[in-house]
Amino acid sequence: MKKVTWQSYLFWIVLTEAVGALAGFLTREATKRYNTAIIKPTLSPPPIVFPIVWAILYALMGVSAARIFDAEPSADRTRARRLFWLQLLFNFFWSIIFFNLQAFGFAFAWLAALWVLIVLMILAFYRVDPLSALLQIPYLLWVTFAGYLNLGVWMLN
Repeated sequence: MKKVTWQSYLFWIVLTEAVGALAGFLTREATKRYNTAIIKPTLSPPPIVFPIVWAILYALMGVSAARIFDAEPSADRTRARRLFWLQLLFNFFWSIIFFNLQAFGFAFAWLAALWVLIVLMILAFYRVDPLSALLQIPYLLWVTFAGYLNLGVWMLN
């Protein structure tokens, strides 16, 4: 594994946080309506929890991305990089599907696909840099919880 510089870590953390911030910005009005008008399942955390958790998860994603993108070139690294971009794309659009479109059933299917992509990304990351893979376990757990919440919202509304 090549040494990853602090500039690389900073770049990838800022990039992933920016993706999350853009999704949050694009869904801000719909999220306000959601928080007041939608019936939520048991165990739904208060709204303030979501931006805090996502900020941490995007930072971990950025650290992992820096380690993967700066790794020695290989077919495994190429696969890991592709899966990173694909899951990030699915991650970004889930918020729009769920909050803006309120297509809760489709959002659940989209989230299930995201979950699979995260698992595949973790496995691909592990082949390149095991620590990068382990840093994504909280993300997988949170998306699993988000699946419960999404399914609950779909069933209740």
